[in-house]
Amino acid sequence: MKKLFAEFLGTFVLVLFGCGAAVLAGQYIGFAGISLAFGLAVLVMIYAVGPISGGHFNPAVTVGLATAGRFEWKGVVPYILAQLVGAIAAAGVLYVVATGRSYGAGDVGMFAANTWTVYTMWAALITELVLTAVFLLVILGSTSKNSDGKFAGVSIGLALTAIHLVSIPVTNTSVNPARSTSQALFAASSLPVEQLWLFWVAPIAGAIIAGIIWKYMDSVKSKK
Repeated sequence: MKKLFAEFLGTFVLVLFGCGAAVLAGQYIGFAGISLAFGLAVLVMIYAVGPISGGHFNPAVTVGLATAGRFEWKGVVPYILAQLVGAIAAAGVLYVVATGRSYGAGDVGMFAANTWTVYTMWAALITELVLTAVFLLVILGSTSKNSDGKFAGVSIGLALTAIHLVSIPVTNTSVNPARSTSQALFAASSLPVEQLWLFWVAPIAGAIIAGIIWKYMDSVKSKK
């Protein structure tokens, strides 16, 4: 239960800070500020509760780590459920705040949800798949036994920042099905819910690919 609560809390903060920056301050801080908010959120929570649960905060990360043999498959569903609850709880807090403005109350717009509109579905799918795979490879490498784990949170946080800088214009950046689900549920439009499938399929597929690649690379290194 401590591990599940840590995953709940970490995902809650990730969505609260990252999506909160987009919903409440996006017009002031721009893409760069939003990207940094996501990166800093995951960085600080990796150090805060990562020692308890491993600091996944993302269903794709959990599946990718399990695929690479770094996490037990029996823990995947409980972790994902904890992450979903944490993300939805944070989105609920943001919704209350966003609708509490003295003017324009109730109009939350797209609520930082993930969609593809300017780019095609295939462009969105490739973006989410490839960037999630890169993210998982950074996580797997940074937390490997041959790496200096003290700086894992920094490299992972910076990687997530860079990912957002690249992909916000394409999909508003998911690489995290829990984050996508939570925002879609509160958005003023039904489009995020209609397109939500892609933000589950692509990140998880990318994470599985990364897990397989890392498992192969690790096995080759062990033979040497």
